Amino acid sequence: MTTTVDLDDLLSNEQTAAILGVRPNTLEFWRCKGKGPVFIKLGTRPSSPVRYQRSRVIAWLEANTFASTSAYSGMVRPWEA
Repeated sequence: MTTTVDLDDLLSNEQTAAILGVRPNTLEFWRCKGKGPVFIKLGTRPSSPVRYQRSRVIAWLEANTFASTSAYSGMVRPWEA
């Protein structure tokens, strides 16, 4: 099965950081720790760019939206397990 990606839907590290309200190096730290939204690595070299799909960033935000602190205090997050 072939999946097409709208290239306008791919966000840079800096664009994603701005949407999330964090610094770009926070996303780099999260990637190393396996936290944060999933990302796409465009190549195999360490210097290859990283992109985030807008829809997955939004889904990550929605998955981390709570009505109270008690709603998430006992939650096991897959990226922290």
